[in-house]
Amino acid sequence: MLPDKIDEQEKLALKENKNHYERLAFDVYNKVENKLINEAVEDFRIDFEDGFGNRPDKEEDETAVFAAQQLAKALKEKTLPPFIGIRIKPFNEELKYRATRTLDLFLNTLLKESFGQIPENFVITLPKVTIPEQVTAFVNILEIIEKENNLEQGTFKIEIMIETTQAIFNQKGEANLLKLVKAAKGRCRGAHFGTYDYTASCDITAKYQIMDHDACNFARHMMKVCLAGTGVWLSDGATNVMPVGPHKGDLNEEQKKENIQVVHNAWKLAYDHIQHSLKNAFYQGWDLHPAQLCVRYGAVYTFFLESLEQASTRLKNFIEKAAQATLVGDVFDDAATGQGLLNYFLRALNCGAVSIDEITNLTGLTLEEIRTKSFLKILENRKLR
Repeated sequence: MLPDKIDEQEKLALKENKNHYERLAFDVYNKVENKLINEAVEDFRIDFEDGFGNRPDKEEDETAVFAAQQLAKALKEKTLPPFIGIRIKPFNEELKYRATRTLDLFLNTLLKESFGQIPENFVITLPKVTIPEQVTAFVNILEIIEKENNLEQGTFKIEIMIETTQAIFNQKGEANLLKLVKAAKGRCRGAHFGTYDYTASCDITAKYQIMDHDACNFARHMMKVCLAGTGVWLSDGATNVMPVGPHKGDLNEEQKKENIQVVHNAWKLAYDHIQHSLKNAFYQGWDLHPAQLCVRYGAVYTFFLESLEQASTRLKNFIEKAAQATLVGDVFDDAATGQGLLNYFLRALNCGAVSIDEITNLTGLTLEEIRTKSFLKILENRKLR
């Protein structure tokens, strides 16, 4: 209902705003539906750490072999997601032998079953890294496995998980993150933030171990600063409140309503966490349950599409008047903003929020210019025309 006393111009503005959000919701819904149908899972980790737990050695041995066999089967049948890998247990004193045994069983079984082939974009995740020596030991084992199987050195790529305060600063008070990456000898593809282990290492009580805690913001910003320019992908953690109703079986109406409310509350929490990650330039994150995937894609598409019109206008105007700043609405752009605007479109394109055709139509950029990924190169090339 509109207020009684409101002029026609205000009514029109409210109507346009309502139409904008209706179109946005419609576009996001269709994109999420299409994504879930065609590629619901982009990246998957077979987990032998927290998700698997500490089980008898015999059970973990058997599971490692079985999982490797199934991965080899999926590789042969071409049913794997674009990115795939495993997460082993940490290389701490308590679990390093168990982690090594699982790693050895899994990789050798996979290579045997697949006749020496590994999936494209296969990666091994090492959790709870605290010192460079853990990464070095991990890499040494991979080198041995590669040599024994006549593989090129560096074949196996790795990721490290930043889950402790020691991973941020070492005992000398030095920034530790780049040292951890360098210890990987060029194998490190990504660094993932572990929200709950990290907040626990900060002595934060369970109630406040949340994704957007200030302690997490500090750690993530350290990751951004220390690993900038290294080519290492950064990923945020996961919301650990699952969208699963508490009641099972034959339910009455009250229980059905409670289940729906629990799921909706969990979805809203995950949505807010993902938006928080995106605003802090963490464009990847973990999901722990299939029912979180719809929220992941909904949050990502909304993040990019809700500012598409303004970003398009700003970038188009800025390129056309590259020699001077451009005022659009109440946002004043200078040269430093150009690359940021281009990065927005590159990220939106990468996640599927927009298509290349949409970018070219909205901004005037050509496909060749988009592929340069450099605002400076675009301007230089246009000056030569």
